[in-house]
This record gives sequence, structure tokens and C-alpha cells, in this order.
Amino acid sequence: MCGISGYYSRQNFFSKEDLAKMTEALAHRGPDAEGYFSDDIIGFGHKRLSILDLSEAANQPMHSHNNRYVMIYNGEIYNYQEISNEIKMNSLPNEPVKFDTSSDSEAILEAFSNYGPAFVEKLNGMFAIAIYDKQAKELFLFRDRIGIKPLFYYWDGKNFAFASELKSLALLKQIPHDLNPAAIRDFLHLGYVPTPATIYKAVIKLDAGCYMKVTEDSMQTYRYWNLPSKLQPDVIEDKKMAMVKLSDLLISSVQYQLKSDVPFGIFLSGGIDSSLVTAHAVELSSVKVNTFSIGFEESRFDESQYARKVANYLGTSHHEFIVSYKDAIPLVDRMINIYDEPFADSSAIPTMLVSKLAKQHVTVVLSGEGGDELFFGYGYYRWARRLNNPMVKFLHKPIGYVLKKSPDNRYKRGAKLFEYSNFKNIRSHIFSQEQYYFSEDELALLLSDSYQVNDAGISHINRTLLATPAEIKNREFSVMEKQAIFDIYFYLKDDLLTKVDRASMQYAVETRVPYLDHRIVEFALNLSPKLKFKSGETKYILKQILYQYVPESFFKRKKQGFSIPMNLWLLNELRYLIDDYLNKNIIEQYGIVNYDVVERLKSEFFAGRNYLYNRLWLLIVLHKWLAGQK
Repeated sequence: MCGISGYYSRQNFFSKEDLAKMTEALAHRGPDAEGYFSDDIIGFGHKRLSILDLSEAANQPMHSHNNRYVMIYNGEIYNYQEISNEIKMNSLPNEPVKFDTSSDSEAILEAFSNYGPAFVEKLNGMFAIAIYDKQAKELFLFRDRIGIKPLFYYWDGKNFAFASELKSLALLKQIPHDLNPAAIRDFLHLGYVPTPATIYKAVIKLDAGCYMKVTEDSMQTYRYWNLPSKLQPDVIEDKKMAMVKLSDLLISSVQYQLKSDVPFGIFLSGGIDSSLVTAHAVELSSVKVNTFSIGFEESRFDESQYARKVANYLGTSHHEFIVSYKDAIPLVDRMINIYDEPFADSSAIPTMLVSKLAKQHVTVVLSGEGGDELFFGYGYYRWARRLNNPMVKFLHKPIGYVLKKSPDNRYKRGAKLFEYSNFKNIRSHIFSQEQYYFSEDELALLLSDSYQVNDAGISHINRTLLATPAEIKNREFSVMEKQAIFDIYFYLKDDLLTKVDRASMQYAVETRVPYLDHRIVEFALNLSPKLKFKSGETKYILKQILYQYVPESFFKRKKQGFSIPMNLWLLNELRYLIDDYLNKNIIEQYGIVNYDVVERLKSEFFAGRNYLYNRLWLLIVLHKWLAGQK
């Protein structure tokens, strides 16, 4: 895993000094080596975290055997040995290809040299790749199918720049820093800024499954993989066959992702997803597996006991870290710098803490991201089914009114799910209200006039890309499937994977995600919903596989998630954040939201409506980020 940065310009718009600053801003992503390449057009900077082939020969930028191409890349390609062997077999007898390293980087570069941009379809892994054709003066950039690895870029029609993190581009004075009102609105609705937007109008996220070609006066984007094209007209319904196929795919994925020349471990929460990854790793590994978990002194939020139980049963070398607000408070400040743009997922804090713990023992960890989205693990999917009921649709306003009048906070919070004005946007509404964020109706009151934007962005987010494949393939999607596909497009990529990438790379830890092997994703998308959600049980098929390794009794509990007691901390230890960033002077200084709405939220929160804490947290993060831009 690494940090990459670079530029392409014939206008001398960027300098080598700019490149050095951009690259140094990514030092945390790659503390093991640094490298640069530049000519009169291009500049490449690379920070390396050594994982495969630790020798200097595997450092980057790397030049192809024919010396035509130069590459920098961030990520891991798990099938690089197969790709290398294929290239060797296809080489001419009088011109045999000899690889100089045992790294995946060399395999990638020679694959591009042999097959051109189509090589990307051969890759199994997570990646952001930049390759420069020195002869044709063309720059190519590639991002993995699911969006596991980040890639940001700037293009003004003549000058192009890119980087692994937004901070690297934000350093450049040449790049405008005008705020993106639509991104702010989406952040307050979702807790993150969805692709392709960033907080700045001028900077864009390259979408997952895409690659770009940049020339002197053009930039073109191509999609080499998308979810709709992988949807089949008929779903897999045979349970026995599905279990065998899914088991084989999971074992293959974990086996691939155990490849490493440095120590590895697993983030073990004690839940279904990470426990199954751990079980497979223990079965496949020739050495004792390290596992890592985190818990909280506030016992209601401490699930470390469950991870410990699974670890003991599977016989791992388990490492546990119990934290309190004293450990978390310093990271509240660091979150803003680490995530570069407003980002409200407070579970980033424990993710940073467990990454810091893991770095004391390993450099690579496996994690369970993706299991919930692929196999219906969230409560969102139940809500999608409930709210789609014709009677509930008809009566949603009176139901919401009745619940709102209840003295019980659970019912008051639940009322928010029924308070929508546009059912076409129901997917983002369900997500938003399950996360305790602002609804569309609330945003209409909260945002000041200058930040009121139309709902085109939210409508686009809710459309995703479902209509076309449904029409072409004649396949009917359940509302649970639609909600899950929404999460794969946005929440998984722009929240969860972003959270893990920045948190783990802050401590130079590479995090791998076996469930997001594209073969598993494609399989899961074509698995019958009845094998994911059965008799009220979520992740049914995953559980059936897991219970072959770990007793079912270990998991008979309510799903908690990787959360922190933010509502309690904002009432006590973190109360100062409300006072410092949600006071009248700060709110009116930036003029994004109406202070009277904020004041009302604060009053209701302190009066006992604790479910409003995440709305306040959103506003704290936004204004703390704004204050840091001076």
C-alpha cells in the first residue's frame, strides 16, 4: 500500500516543488521508500509501504522492460503471479520475458505494456494506478472495481493533477478552493460526500471501475466494470449449490489476500463477517494468526468479549485494546486532518485506535467490510421492506405523526423514517434516518438561502443505475436488493472503505477486504434474496457457512456495530465541541446553516432527545473543518 501523486501539464502549471509537497503530504501512507519521475510534461511522486518484495528493486516509480512506460501505484494485486506467468508463456521464444522482482508492481506494468488499458480487466485486487506512456505522451489512471483505493483529480481543460488523498491536491494554490454547496448538502444528509464530488468544486473522485486517459488537450473517462452488467436475469436459489460456491470463493479470496512478505493479522469484531474471515485464515495459514479487537470502558458499547470468545475458540494470538473518551478525544481533532473533507462516521475513531494497536504487531490486516451490503446485514433493508408496504405508504404521514407524539425517544426517532415527502428518494432517506442524520425536509429548513440547492444530487444518488439492467435483463429487484445496491454504490465506497483506508494508512497499515473480491461481489449480486434474508434472519447464507467453523451460540445477540458512545460523550466529555463550534458567532460567520435551527436542535438534545446527537455531530464536523481551512 502506498501514496501516489502527480501531474500532467504542457503549460508549466505545476512544478517539481509542487510535486515534492504533494508527495510529502502522503508520507504516512508509505514510510519505507520515496521516489520521483518527471519530464517536461509529467511529474510522478510515490511513497512506498513495502508488502511484497521488500527489496529496492521493487521501489517506484517503476519503468517497463521496454522503457516506454513508467508507473506509480497504490494497492495490491492478488493474482499477480498468474499474470506474470501468462506474460512469460506468451513471450516470443527468442525474446523471453524475465521479471526482475517478485512484486505485483512489475506484473502490473508489464501487463499494461503487453495488453494496453484492457489489462485492468485481468486484475484481482484493490488499486489506484497511474501509467505514463513516454512515447505517446499519454497518462492513464485506473481505479479498482469496487473503489477500495482512493483517487482524486483536478482538470481545467489543459492541466491535470491527481493524488491518493485530497490533502495532497488541496496544498496547491493553483487549484481553486471554492466550496461545493451540493457536497455540503449531501454530507449533512449522508454523513459523507458521495462520488464523484468532493468538498471542493474543482476536485473530483474518479469513480470505481473506471479508468482515464489524459492527453495534451483532452481527458476521457472509460468504465471497464459496472454493477449492472454483472446482473443476471435468473438468481441462484439452490441453497446447497450456493453454499459450496460461496465457500469456495471466500476461501480463494482469503488465500489470495494472505500473500505477504510482512506479518499479517485480522480485525476481529466478533461478528459474522470478521469471524468467518478469521476462521478461513486460521485454516489456511501456516503460522498462528494475529487478531485485533477494541472495546470501550462504557460496557454497553463494549463487544470485545465476543471477539475474545471467537479468538479463543479458533486459537488465534489475540490482542485487545480497551479505550475510553481519554483515548478518543485527541483523535477528534485528528479526524479532520486525516479525512480532508467533512466526514461524520465517528467509528473512524475506534478504527484508528485498533489500527494503531495492530501496527505494533503487523503491517497487513484483513477486515470484514462488504459482508453487510452483499448479504443484507443492516436494519436499513428491513425498513426498505416495511416502508414499501402499500398500506404504510398510504398512511406514512399519520403514522409518523403518532410516533412523534410519543414520550419514548425510540418512537420519536422512528417517526423520522415515516416523514418523507418524495418516495423516489426513499433509499437515501432510509439511510439518513437510520444514521440519525438530516432528512431532505430538515435540510430545507436548516440550510441558508445561499446553500439551498435543488434535489438533483439526491435524486441521482437514489436512482443509482437500477432502471436500465432491470429493463434489459427482465429481472425484478426486491426493495431490499435496491437498498443494498444503493449502499454498495455509495455508503460502502464513500464511507466505510474511505474510513478504513484513511484510518489504517494513517499508521501505515494495509487493510485488505476479502468480501470485496469482485468474484464474490458478482456472485452475491446474483444470489436470491431468500438466501440472504430468511425467516427474519439477516446474512442467512453467511451464517450457515460460519456455523461450520464456530458454534452458532456465539452469535445469538443483537448486532451492535463498530460504534462509540458519541451521544454520551457530547453530553459530557465532548460538550466543549458544541460550545466551540455550534455557537452563534461560528454559525453566522460561515453562513451555511440557520442558527435558529441549530439552537433548537441543541435545546432538544440537552432536554433529553439523545437521538439528535448525530445531527449535532454533523454540524460540529462541518464547522470544525471550515475553521481549519484558514
